[in-house]
Amino acid sequence: MLDRLQALADRYEKLSELLCDPDVASDSKRLRDYSKEQSDLQPTFEAYTEYRRVTEELDAAKQLQGEKLDDEMREMVKMEIDELSARKDELEEQIHILLMPKDPNDDKNVIVEIRGAAGGDEAALFAADLYRMYTRFADTQGWRVEVLDTNVSDLGGFKEVTFLINGRGAYSKLKFESGAHRVQRIPSTESGGRIHTSTSTVAVMPEAEELDIAIHDRDIRVDTFCSSGAGGQSVNTTKSAVRVTHMPTGIVATCQDGKSQNSNKEKALQVLRARISDMMRQEEEAKYAGERKSKVGTGDRSERIRTYNFPQSRVTDHRIGLTLHKLDQVMNGEIEEIVSALTLAEQADLMAKEA
Repeated sequence: MLDRLQALADRYEKLSELLCDPDVASDSKRLRDYSKEQSDLQPTFEAYTEYRRVTEELDAAKQLQGEKLDDEMREMVKMEIDELSARKDELEEQIHILLMPKDPNDDKNVIVEIRGAAGGDEAALFAADLYRMYTRFADTQGWRVEVLDTNVSDLGGFKEVTFLINGRGAYSKLKFESGAHRVQRIPSTESGGRIHTSTSTVAVMPEAEELDIAIHDRDIRVDTFCSSGAGGQSVNTTKSAVRVTHMPTGIVATCQDGKSQNSNKEKALQVLRARISDMMRQEEEAKYAGERKSKVGTGDRSERIRTYNFPQSRVTDHRIGLTLHKLDQVMNGEIEEIVSALTLAEQADLMAKEA
């Protein structure tokens, strides 16, 4: 492991030299590629640099411990050794995680689809709540959100909403959100005060580039129609909305929120590529269905992953047994604690598989 870390450190320092080279600075592609590579290596480089410092200080403290010392000094050295040993253990675990194979999609933007499922209007309203939760979280991360398609219910919820979150690392933080989200609360239309249970499904897909998924004109059918709003009311009389069907797979993508037909077609193709890529990924993972599942689930939309209980102000993630009693904050986009817990569970699972 130390040889590998030293090689990574050497590469990081070499990249620093390259980025100062005038020839590289004038080549936008090389500059971008080298900058990204160095940025990817930086967490490991910094952890390894600190690991070397801590190891050197620990060796020096142990050497000092072997010399003749008065009681006070010996106690101080012992405390320093204990602190340095604990820090060394922490860094070794951190480095081990950093050296694990990385999901190639982690740095990508994501396309998120939220659909109201069981529960009619209440499910659609909850879908709108989830949309707000994710967009608020995106704001805290400095990510940009772009709505691609919406289907609004009569009460202002979302029967379906598709949106792009543009920001580095978006997939790494949101990939565990795929699945069925359940809500338990008293609907505003409920006169008897009874708690209803509804569900909305979430699908999180890494954005697929044109180079990743090639879509040929001969393989698609493009239909245009008038955009519509809540209750089927016509928004405009021009056929700006676009529906693209991928004939080989039967996958369909619709977009009507853009300003023009061309804009909607490009966005629909963007969603189509992500859906095709997601289908291919799921087919690949299905080949290994017999293996032990990850603690954070399969990402299947039918899998119930989380319950939001409004009367008890409680959020429970069923995959890792995490319960938080701060529903208001979570619905306001404060989901970093959940995201971190799911990430740690995945890392622990990967470490167990390697053991």
